[in-house]
Amino acid sequence: MTAPRLPVASQQAAAQSLGDDPSGVGAEMFGVVAELYPICRSITGDGVRQTLRYLSRDLPLDIHEVPSGTRVLDWTVPNEWNIRDAYIKDSRGRRVVDFQLSNLHVVSYSVPVHARMTLAQLRPHLFTLPDRPDWIPYRTSYYDEAWGFCLSETQLLGLGDGDYEVRIDSSLAPGHLTYGEVLLAGKRADEVLISTHICHPSLANDNLSGIAVSAFLARALQGRERTFSYRFLFIPGTIGSVTWLALNEDRLHLIRHGLVVAGVGDPGPVTYKRSRRGDAVIDRAAGIVLRHCGLRSQVVDFSPYGYDERQYGSPGFNLPVGVLSRTPHGQYPEYHTSADNLEFVTPAALADSLRVCLAMVEILEDDRTYVNTSPKGEPQLGRRGLYRAMGGVPDPGTMQMAILWVLNLSDGSHSLLDIAERSGLPFGTVSEAARLLAGRSLLLGQSAR
Repeated sequence: MTAPRLPVASQQAAAQSLGDDPSGVGAEMFGVVAELYPICRSITGDGVRQTLRYLSRDLPLDIHEVPSGTRVLDWTVPNEWNIRDAYIKDSRGRRVVDFQLSNLHVVSYSVPVHARMTLAQLRPHLFTLPDRPDWIPYRTSYYDEAWGFCLSETQLLGLGDGDYEVRIDSSLAPGHLTYGEVLLAGKRADEVLISTHICHPSLANDNLSGIAVSAFLARALQGRERTFSYRFLFIPGTIGSVTWLALNEDRLHLIRHGLVVAGVGDPGPVTYKRSRRGDAVIDRAAGIVLRHCGLRSQVVDFSPYGYDERQYGSPGFNLPVGVLSRTPHGQYPEYHTSADNLEFVTPAALADSLRVCLAMVEILEDDRTYVNTSPKGEPQLGRRGLYRAMGGVPDPGTMQMAILWVLNLSDGSHSLLDIAERSGLPFGTVSEAARLLAGRSLLLGQSAR
């Protein structure tokens, strides 16, 4: 695939508040989804490499190859799977099921087969969705050497008796597991981990949307000064995170915050799933952002079922990694079907998801603990020009309350995030109040957490 360069989220788009998308960054992300949509990806193989090469055109992406057979925790890196073509032909030689029309037609990781058989013999290898007769399901057989075709129920009902030629031109042989990694160094070695899976074929929301939003988040962070270092992982689901954890166990102590980005392009409510810890800073940051973002949203508790957060949050690691999505996986009918297509994902949803990510990052970057330098009674704000400073803000009453909250709770034990939670004010308002007070020498700041 000849791909255009990955568009860059502008500084203006990165900084804009949650709301409309006048800069069109949502449309640009949708363009990335559309470019990557035709590629047949799986947990290994050339589709993953092709996708990573696309991303590497504008990201400092390190591409890693881990040999099949490598022991990673309790798992083993599987053989590499690639596919060139697949079809079912009827007795007249017509392709009644054609991989070239949809890469969902083949069960991912199907072993090669070329045979003639009756419909009765073929039937155990065919998968449909009877309740959605025009949709093709997505199925896999990663760790079981089998083969199969997925098709619509309508297609199945149109197959008559007679012999069929069945061919899956694939290979399953020793090779490599491939994943991509971007490290954006900050002032501190402490890291924020951003992880998205990259192993699905033509499914737009799950998870091309996560790939696009993560890539644009990385681009936005490239253009700014960073306190934390940011590590982005583009990995196959489950086996990818298990592999990365196994290969990086000696540096996991550096991860202070983490986020899995998955299924962020559908028009459903923004959903944040808490980390296993439940009260990590990333959990609290997400809660504040969603409370004030003006979007339909929900926060749900951790469960050991879902995406790669269950690997990062396994008891032996217990990393503070939550999940950002829209409608949770499995809770929309299009999930893992051909209906998860380019009509299901919207530019507006992609833009909103990116801005939520950026707002969460701003909290991680700007959260500080301050000490009030005039803690005995309220300092006189008027003679320090703070009332005049409030005149330029949209809601001076809210800013005045934020200044009073920051002054009162800045005793060295309450961070700005603590203050935002207790006051019910947006974090950005609290942070701006702290900036104003520090500029008048009323606060002494300490480092980010």
